[in-house]
Parts: sequence; C-alpha cells; structure tokens
Amino acid sequence: MHKVDVEMGRDLYEMNRKIASRLRSLFDEKDIVAIDFMGSIGSGKTLVIEKLIELLKDKRIGVIVGDVTGDDDYKRIKKYGVQVVNINTGKECHLDAHLIEHAVENLNLDDIQILFMENIGNLVCPADFELGSHKRGVVISVTEGDDMVRKHPLIFQIADFIVINKIDLIPYMEIDMDVILKDIQAIAPKKVFLTNARSGEGIRELAEWLVG
Repeated sequence: MHKVDVEMGRDLYEMNRKIASRLRSLFDEKDIVAIDFMGSIGSGKTLVIEKLIELLKDKRIGVIVGDVTGDDDYKRIKKYGVQVVNINTGKECHLDAHLIEHAVENLNLDDIQILFMENIGNLVCPADFELGSHKRGVVISVTEGDDMVRKHPLIFQIADFIVINKIDLIPYMEIDMDVILKDIQAIAPKKVFLTNARSGEGIRELAEWLVG
C-alpha cells in the first residue's frame, strides 16, 4: 500500500514539474517575469504585492491570486486596474502548475511584463509544487515568532528570496531578529528583505531586485 502511495506521489510531482516547465517556457516566450509569493496566512503577501504594483506602475502587471475560498484578495488587487485572476482551491492547501495553466488562459499575456502569483497561505504544501515562475519567495512576519525558519526549513530552502515583514512590530514582540537571520544563514542562505509593507519600507529594494 505504501509503495502505491509513493509511486502516485512521484507521478503527481513529475506531472506538475512538466506543466511548470511548459509554463516557464511560455513566460519566456512572452518576455514575462513570473514571481511566486509563498508564506503564512497574515504574513502580508497581498499587501507586499499591492505595494509592488504601486512602485512598478510603469510596468504591465498581471496577478494570479490563490485562496482556499473567497475573493477578498482578488478585490484588493483589482482596484489597481491590473489584470488579475482569482483561484479558489477548495480543500487544497497550495496552488499547482495545472491551476496556473488554466488561470493564464484568462490573462492577455501579450500585455503583461511581470506576473505575480500569490500562493495559498501555508509554509508547508506550496514548497512541493512549482508554478513555472522564475523566482519563488517566502513572506514571513515577525508576529510568527523567531523559530519559523527552523520549523519549516524546506520552503525557505527552495525559495530564491525571503521577505521578513512587519518589522515595525519588532519592539512589541518577544522575538530576536538575530535568531531569524542566523537560522536563515544556517538553513537557507538567501537574499533577505526587511519590510514594513504598510508604510512601504523596504519594498523599493525588493522591487528593484525582482526586476533588476
């Protein structure tokens, strides 16, 4: 029984990788930079994307928003006048390449330079499923504690960059930022951005790095 489960899992991951590769080739053909934002619920992924849209208003931007249910984040992005598609996954705790393949059918890719994908709020499931993006990032918040990196190492290891958000709350939280940064250096040494998305602090540096 376990052997069957393992084989099914391998087939699922392999199929996802094939679709993701096909998507990446499509984005390359269209000269689109695709970026996957992962992170916990409440880490600030949507607000980070909103601030990036504001800063990159000279670019043609598209957004794919993933949520288990509802369209709250979709509505937040829609007000910026960019192309946006909402994906509801139901019981699934992550987006996958197959869902993205269907979502891009509802976008005019010829009029997009940057495509942001907001994954489901989760620090576990999204790590296993590539979406065809060129860069994958994890957004975490200081409100999640200073042990989240060592508790969820895989998602940080597969990411290309890490955003530590809500740094304005550090004085009010019982956390040690040095612990988070040391864990990143030891477990997943990646490019790190310190942000307060509400005020916009640190977002310009992130934007410049993403499109540079």
